[in-house]
Amino acid sequence: MSVTVEQYARAHVVTDSPEDRDTVPVLLRYDPDSAASAVHVRLPGPDEWTFPRELLERGIRTPTTAGPVSIWPCGRVQAVMEFHSARGVAVMQFDTKALVRFLRRTYTATPVAH
Repeated sequence: MSVTVEQYARAHVVTDSPEDRDTVPVLLRYDPDSAASAVHVRLPGPDEWTFPRELLERGIRTPTTAGPVSIWPCGRVQAVMEFHSARGVAVMQFDTKALVRFLRRTYTATPVAH
């Protein structure tokens, strides 16, 4: 039996103004029953992004892009996610530890093939 993995992570909103650098909760979700290779990232408000889990796996180690989502490491302990839409661009900075913890949980949620 598989289990949906949900984890909140704190992300810094990256802007060009140091005064506007807010920290916001972001929901990371993985449901192996709906799409075994996809992760969902829900930003504050109505925006939710779905992209391959492999993009997140690779993006925390090396700059990676798939469609409107880019992920890249930022130093040794942080990673950046950039989301493009018709409304604009959202750039969020995460602690890599939180993303790795989420990925580890997704591996255990995947049903084992018999």
